[in-house]
Amino acid sequence: MNAIDEYIFNFPKEAQEIMQNLRSIIKDAAPEAVEQMAYGMPGYKTHGKPLVYFAGYKNHIGLYATPSGHEKFAEELSKYKQGKGSVQFPLDQPMPYDLIKRIVAFRVQENVSKAK
Repeated sequence: MNAIDEYIFNFPKEAQEIMQNLRSIIKDAAPEAVEQMAYGMPGYKTHGKPLVYFAGYKNHIGLYATPSGHEKFAEELSKYKQGKGSVQFPLDQPMPYDLIKRIVAFRVQENVSKAK
């Protein structure tokens, strides 16, 4: 079991399932991404640059897609609690997987553009 598996395993079953889904979404959108623990949470990099991170908490899942990833989807994210480069998805609400897919895809393209 790697560090990210261990991280996810330490959460209640419901949160584990959500984090495994997030992990799959990220890997599908960025198959070449390097997966590693960073800042105490699962993180992903493409082209040597941060792509996205996620973290589990008691009542929510945090997604960290850098300020640009959140600015691009600000209107759709407006109903969630946010920080400059973070958003909190409450565990008692449906997870917006389609929105998360689009955010990750946007960040992948952003990193591709920066790498050129």
